[in-house]
Amino acid sequence: MVQPILQFGTSRFLQAHVDLFIAEALAGAPGAGEALGGITVVQTTDRADGAARIAALADGKGYPVRVRGLAGGQRVDRLQHCLAVREAWHASTHWPALRQAVAQGEVQVIVSNTGDQGYGLSAQDGPALLAAGSPAPQSFPAKLLVLLHGRWQQTPNKTLTLMPCELVERNGDVLRDLVGQLARQWGLPEGLQQWLQGSPSGLVWANSLVDRIVSEAIEPVGAVAEPYAVWVVERQAGLQLPCRHPAIVLTDDLAAHERLKLFLLNAGHTFLAERWLLDQRPAAETVRQAMADAPLRAELEALWRDEILPVFQALGEGPQAEAYLRDVRERFENPFLEHRIADIAQNHAAKKQRRLAPIVALAAQRAPGLLQPRLQAALATPN
Repeated sequence: MVQPILQFGTSRFLQAHVDLFIAEALAGAPGAGEALGGITVVQTTDRADGAARIAALADGKGYPVRVRGLAGGQRVDRLQHCLAVREAWHASTHWPALRQAVAQGEVQVIVSNTGDQGYGLSAQDGPALLAAGSPAPQSFPAKLLVLLHGRWQQTPNKTLTLMPCELVERNGDVLRDLVGQLARQWGLPEGLQQWLQGSPSGLVWANSLVDRIVSEAIEPVGAVAEPYAVWVVERQAGLQLPCRHPAIVLTDDLAAHERLKLFLLNAGHTFLAERWLLDQRPAAETVRQAMADAPLRAELEALWRDEILPVFQALGEGPQAEAYLRDVRERFENPFLEHRIADIAQNHAAKKQRRLAPIVALAAQRAPGLLQPRLQAALATPN
């Protein structure tokens, strides 16, 4: 029997983020509750590691999540048991049952975290896949289109909220537009195309931001994660959350939360990677080790204090930025996390343009005259 929450993806991130929140809500943890029910996890690829996780999840015994790091100046090292996942299916094997469950309205929320290539389309997918008995489509957007086509035919007025967790700006809008694009390409009815755009009485596409470092997998299923965790969801009519939880934040200004993560956490990581590359620092250096290097730490603090925080102050968001930065410092100093700067430095030139250039551009608009020598130097270096 499918659960009210359907999840595409078996990643360790989801295990220690969304799934753990729901498990805590089901268990009545402080500040958490009102869970819709359990989760049906769906593996969408044929990777062997995913198959092993599905097999382990299918036994219904749950899995461990070890939370380790700093929180409020205190060391945290606790083991939790996650029991939110009640069913574990494979898309190709259970496709008919998935189509039926979504079409008949059993599913109330669909969560996804399908990886870097998750929104890619496949030329092999086409409208013939809508026929009864057809195999599952190749791409995730096409899978969603087939499932939503059945929902539209049978229970279009029963609310369904889609909550993508992929690290894509305005991920709900992007996924909605991809599915709508496919519907047009497949020549599907205009009524379906309009319904796919979303309405409070039927389909709701949620934009959200997830933020938690999940550093290691526990085999065959489970994860090691930092204490810090947040799932920021943009408020809209008809939105149905999978549960109530202190880490789930509803907001009318998702962009403000995205700026905090991009300008402080992500930019801090990228600045450390810039220094690591230019100064030819130790190959295995971690973020924690870099934070313990006094001269380098002073440069990073100067970047935050002199070049980034003034932008937030100009926006009237200074207190929120200061509070978030306190958490970032603890996350960077996590004594249990071996976060190698070499990993952060992958695709460094592109990351600089994505993470640093927007800070400079926004400063030019809202804080003209602000000097940003470290940011400007990094952007001028072609590495």
